[in-house]
Amino acid sequence: MEKEARNINYEDVVINVDKVSKSFGDLHILRDVELNLYNKENLVVLGRSGTGKSVLIKLISGLLKPDHGDIKVLGELVNKLDERELRALRQRIGFSFQNSALYDSMTVRENLEFPLVRNKRNLTRAEINKEVEEVLDGVGLSQAINQMPSELSGGQRKRIGIARTLILRPDIMLYDEPTAGLDPITCLDINSLINEVQERYKTSSIIITHDLACAKMVGDRMVMLLGGKFERQGTFEQIFDTEDERVKPFYDYNFIV
Repeated sequence: MEKEARNINYEDVVINVDKVSKSFGDLHILRDVELNLYNKENLVVLGRSGTGKSVLIKLISGLLKPDHGDIKVLGELVNKLDERELRALRQRIGFSFQNSALYDSMTVRENLEFPLVRNKRNLTRAEINKEVEEVLDGVGLSQAINQMPSELSGGQRKRIGIARTLILRPDIMLYDEPTAGLDPITCLDINSLINEVQERYKTSSIIITHDLACAKMVGDRMVMLLGGKFERQGTFEQIFDTEDERVKPFYDYNFIV
């Protein structure tokens, strides 16, 4: 199932990655990469494991610093911000981790309350309850509010992780391998949720994945990391309409094997 084309304003840039490089010792991960994310767009970043996809979103969120180049997020030059400024910016960025990053000792309610209490200390109990209930309804898991993470399926934990990210109403969502380790039916559910989040919360999102079914279903636009650079970008068909031997095995593994 391929996502329907949406009208994206390609002049309204919310993330700009400008000639960014990142190495770890002698290992060159990203080499002068350039990338834009546009307002209310779902952008899929494809690439094999170890190609720098997760490094890219850690750079965008300020968890890592580039060796060279600049990253601008919502008008802020990330690599020039101090810690206080970074904390303020991160409240506008939702980071959906691959493992959902829930606190096992807390109930679902407590997991969702934690970022609210930490970042919005003036909220009343009634306001906190309302926010928690609304975001749980948004991911379709209102009934799980008093459960422990250990009582949830992998797909449910993924949904709760996304809900906890959404509770601060971020402008940008960063999804790191959102369908990793899930069965095919649950993958479809998570893909649908990513699209629902885009529509309901008006988010701009980067989705890091090597799951082409996910890419096809959620991406308004796609880019592919090859050799530390974005060598291909466009629609799903434009990405894979090639005889490039670096690209073909990637497609074959996902759809043939």
